[in-house]
Amino acid sequence: MTGSPLGREIDRVDGPLKVTGNAPYAADYRPEGLLHGYLVQATVGRGTVRGMDVSRAEAAPGVLAVFTPFRSLPLSSPQPGHSGENYSALQDTAVRFRGQIIGLVVAETFEQARDAAALVTADYTITPSRTSLAAASPGVSQGVLQKLAPGVPSIEAALAASPVTVSTTVSQHAQHHIAMEPHATTAVWVDDQLTVYCGAQAPQRAAATIAARLGVDRAKVRLICRHTGGGFGQRSPVWNEALLCAAAARVLKRPVKLVLSREQVFTAIGHRGAVRQTIRLGAEADGRLLALSHDSDGELPAAGGWQMMPGRDTSAVAYRTPNIRIDQRLVTLDTPPTWSMRAPAEAPGMFALETAMDELAVRTGVDPVELRLRNYASADPIESRPFSSKHLDECYRIGAQRSGWHRRQARPRSRTDGDWLIGLGMASAIYPAWRQAASARARFRDDGMVAIASATSDIGTGARTMLAAVGADELGLPVSSIEAEVGDSALPPGGVGAYGSSVTTSTVPAVQAACRAAVTALVKAAVDNPKSPFAGLDPATVRYRRGRIEAGGRATDFRSLLRTMGMPSVEALGSTGPAAGADQYRFHCFGAHFCEVRVHRLTGEPRVNRFTSVFDVGRVVNAKAARGQLVGSIIWGIGHALLEADPIEPDGRFAAANLADYLVPVHADTPEIDVHWLDRPDPHISEFGARGLGEIGLVSAAAAIGNAVFNATGIRVHDLPITLDKLL
Repeated sequence: MTGSPLGREIDRVDGPLKVTGNAPYAADYRPEGLLHGYLVQATVGRGTVRGMDVSRAEAAPGVLAVFTPFRSLPLSSPQPGHSGENYSALQDTAVRFRGQIIGLVVAETFEQARDAAALVTADYTITPSRTSLAAASPGVSQGVLQKLAPGVPSIEAALAASPVTVSTTVSQHAQHHIAMEPHATTAVWVDDQLTVYCGAQAPQRAAATIAARLGVDRAKVRLICRHTGGGFGQRSPVWNEALLCAAAARVLKRPVKLVLSREQVFTAIGHRGAVRQTIRLGAEADGRLLALSHDSDGELPAAGGWQMMPGRDTSAVAYRTPNIRIDQRLVTLDTPPTWSMRAPAEAPGMFALETAMDELAVRTGVDPVELRLRNYASADPIESRPFSSKHLDECYRIGAQRSGWHRRQARPRSRTDGDWLIGLGMASAIYPAWRQAASARARFRDDGMVAIASATSDIGTGARTMLAAVGADELGLPVSSIEAEVGDSALPPGGVGAYGSSVTTSTVPAVQAACRAAVTALVKAAVDNPKSPFAGLDPATVRYRRGRIEAGGRATDFRSLLRTMGMPSVEALGSTGPAAGADQYRFHCFGAHFCEVRVHRLTGEPRVNRFTSVFDVGRVVNAKAARGQLVGSIIWGIGHALLEADPIEPDGRFAAANLADYLVPVHADTPEIDVHWLDRPDPHISEFGARGLGEIGLVSAAAAIGNAVFNATGIRVHDLPITLDKLL
């Protein structure tokens, strides 16, 4: 490859390891003397464990220990204000939700631990569970965001004075991350040093959490996750299962591995909380917004978890309106902990808003694309901060052209193909762009390779390849000459957490800084080292170019230079902070979805025919990875719209806590997907201009499908998923 690799189709540098099965995941490590753990979970929705019979389990072959609330493992409680589970497993007898960990069996083999765990019985005092979001609503308000035009006393007054109003209420049940790799932990103590092999989206933060909860020095805990099979938010915190595994290994003085079954992941690990939302719009007859009200009631389990507040980053910033009010309420339920899930608040929030906007388009007779252009916002409507870079209007134009939007008929049931009703729908997408402080290390080595390292994690998104490509571009080397290291808490401090679509945005500047600092260090070594052919020269006269050092008519590659100087390597650290204009601009990514569906007029079966999406995500590093991320997110949006839901029964049981009952899109559900991006650098977020794109594809994809279903059938489905029984 000649020229810069950036923006091109770059093969993943870890591809060969993965396709050959040689990429080690958390459950693949087999230290000497390894023991295996298996969880025991509560079978009631709420109450107290009065007693447990572990005698048969303790007598089972190969069993070394059975830990319960009555024979506990030492763990400290989460710190006040901790986001996530708010209790420590096995530290008390309270049952907060069905599926809570109440025991851990450790044996010589996995099969022995699993079989012994099935022999443990528990006696409970049962308390009625709070599981219905609708019955428990409204929740407790988390504070109202509001801005009213001068002279307008309330949002109610603004709505009442509007010539056209729309009110729509939407809801969805719990949803699950379903990462390819089930949660697993392998914990190894050597004296007082702990090494944990565990999937993590933020390795350094996870290591610090484990150290704090086990009561050991942070410097004595190392977390390794060189390969992680998906995260989607679920691997951001450290869950009780990983803490128990590490604690058991310390007590038993042998390595312990704990691998959760797929069913256990559904309950022992967080999910996207259920939410119910009401959007009210007031507008002029031509569709121009006069008022927007967004109320939500989100699930917040008594056991702790992610706070579902979908209005803050959606309705509060999406459209221009003089009057706006956002009220986000949380409802306490006795359910498994919630956690952020890909586009955590934005996916449900924009489904609500974009459904209401489509209803407004129908009510006013304005084309849905034109309606959004008439309400286009160049700054957020509450704080009036301009967006750092926004080309959503161009996304609308290109998406409409690529999707054949001009063929759409506004009247439902106007297009048919035999027994199939054909509909077109669209929706806007918005997602925050977040740049974190980050660090990276660049190391020139005497084998001719350059190692680029950062303590971030690659959860399948291509972060390792991104590091290699950016390093290759900055140093003028082929990607094959860069060795990227991620997924280790011992790597340079300030590693970026792989969440919020922020790894590329944050890490690119750090890698650039590290490479520039490493070049400076290499030049300094070249003029300082007496064995160097450049010894004694003025550093200002020495030039680095494409892997070579040149000065005074002499030139050599860095590999030969290092060997001549007797130095195995030269390295430097680069650190960068958040975006400089964070207090001046709103940083967001944008997109426009256009979707064609077909619905069988006799059976009600919905199918997605075609999907076209155009995105404004700043500059793209790797076109191949970007396309994969965006297409994958849209497929997830199809699941959000048509398939994914896990209702909770009155006794606290998830109704679909397995991959047989919890449906996700498969090949037969996936249509032709056309994705396009503008590749417009954001000049304010960084020198490179990249914004995140891991989650924006999911945002509003379900709304585009729902709007297309309405165009096909004339039936508006407000409660996800859109299943055939709702279309009959």
